[in-house]
Amino acid sequence: MSRIDETLAMDRRRFLRATLAGGALLAVGGGLVVPRLFAADNTPVGRPGNVLLEIFGDDGRDLGPRQVPKLVLTDAQWRRRLSPASYEIMRRDGTEPAFSGEHEKPAVAGLFRCMACSTALYDAATEFDSGTGWPSFWQPIARRNVIEYSDRTFGMERTAISCAGCDSHLGHVFDDGPPPTGLRYCMNSVALRFVARTKA
Repeated sequence: MSRIDETLAMDRRRFLRATLAGGALLAVGGGLVVPRLFAADNTPVGRPGNVLLEIFGDDGRDLGPRQVPKLVLTDAQWRRRLSPASYEIMRRDGTEPAFSGEHEKPAVAGLFRCMACSTALYDAATEFDSGTGWPSFWQPIARRNVIEYSDRTFGMERTAISCAGCDSHLGHVFDDGPPPTGLRYCMNSVALRFVARTKA
């Protein structure tokens, strides 16, 4: 083996060790898939800057679009901010077990906010019982408040959903929902915080 080949092999081993230590590699069908690279504890995760969000009051009123700072934290700060379950779902792209969470059609009106940054995500009026064991909605409260991206982990091709206010993973969207959209935004319960509607 030449010196160049030895260096490349060493670099590959170093990369795999570092990535495995960070938990970023998943074994899928005998191969390795890197869904997302995760930063070290003291490195900010994401790019600081402003994001245009639709702002909603707890009374449900649409206060209009506003430029707000995107929430960007280090991995250590995310661990302190979120419960262990929410951290695994929202910052490590996990999925909670079906029927393990809350928020199956609350009895009162209200909205669901991001557990990490409080961005308004879904109106409870758009929630429906999908029978899947996860909170499901036929549309977000505002399209600009969620981000769609391609998720090809586990040998599947899906559309993942994250919060536009902090880039935290929320769940996936599927095209088997009810009218009027025909969509099913299948969310992880621990990524959402329900806020009962207050009087204006």
